[in-house]
Amino acid sequence: MWLDEKVTRDNWINRSLPGSSLQTFLFEQQSTSSVSFDAVRRYMNVIHYHRKPLPRYFSVERLFADIRGAFPADINCKVIVSRYPSQGVLPRIFNTLEAAFRQGDVNHITGDVHFLVLLLKKKKTLLTVLDCGIVTRRPKGIGRSLLKLFWYTLPVRRCAVVAAISEFTKTELIELTGCDAERVRVVHVPLGKSFQPSPRPFRLECPRLLHLGTSDNKNLDRSIEALKGIPCHLHIVGNPSSAQRAALDRNGIAYTADASLTDDQVLEAYRDCDVVLFPSTYEGFGMPIIEGQAIGRVVVAGNVCSMPEVAGGAACLVDPFDVQAIRAGVVRVIEDPEYRAELIHKGFVNAARFSPASIAAQYAQIYRELESASK
Repeated sequence: MWLDEKVTRDNWINRSLPGSSLQTFLFEQQSTSSVSFDAVRRYMNVIHYHRKPLPRYFSVERLFADIRGAFPADINCKVIVSRYPSQGVLPRIFNTLEAAFRQGDVNHITGDVHFLVLLLKKKKTLLTVLDCGIVTRRPKGIGRSLLKLFWYTLPVRRCAVVAAISEFTKTELIELTGCDAERVRVVHVPLGKSFQPSPRPFRLECPRLLHLGTSDNKNLDRSIEALKGIPCHLHIVGNPSSAQRAALDRNGIAYTADASLTDDQVLEAYRDCDVVLFPSTYEGFGMPIIEGQAIGRVVVAGNVCSMPEVAGGAACLVDPFDVQAIRAGVVRVIEDPEYRAELIHKGFVNAARFSPASIAAQYAQIYRELESASK
């Protein structure tokens, strides 16, 4: 259906639910259904379903905000944010029911809250999967089985197309669910427009290394061991544990740790560093790789999962499980200026692959296919 943004149905689609009850919402929805939707401007009504973000977890929302800003004129995109955080059974059931009554010409679950797909119209629905780590990195047991069922197996069956953000995630998803590979498209995530070249002289005597994240997969513990004896300053974005701080002190590493940075502060951290150190052990994509490349910084990254694919031959790839390999990579980018310059040059070229316009065009094409197939 092609709708005009001013008509009543569009207006209620973008509202929050009334505070009283789901019954009140259903009554209002029914009362608006009698409005005539006669001929109007041609554009497609697409719904982006977002989770209700928890503090410090806004990455998905930022990515899709950049994508929406680059959509072609015929895509009229509305954002529906779940009323409740994805915690507990009843809030998730309510969020799923809410999503079912707020559908558009195309429905797009943008990540994380995959279960919202369960009551949507299959032919009109696209699901973006960021990674499968909540299952594949979890010990076997009833909890893992339930997560697999409600976050991957059933949602994948209940949508027409799945968008995986990397070839690695696509492969992992197919292995996990057994779904048809032809239903899974690879659509990368976009690089924010604020990440622009920002040249600065390399501080050879004491380079500043930027390390983003302190969770287990971000591999800070091995990075600390690898840097022992290397003159440098380590800037950690995140809140290191007491054990990690003790290891930093024990290994004599000068460091700064900043938690809860704003977007502008994170951007400034990239600009102020000499090396982006990202030897992660698991990623569905690996945004710091292309963010560092776009700024013009040399990147040391893990050689597993999606990271080689995302790095595009423009990063120093190391075995993230080997402390000596991480150390050798850091030493090389510090001591070999020609190698460093080569990676920086290739990094600019690689980062250009991930423009919001390019990613938006890929999603727009899928939307048109779904809208056409559901007529």
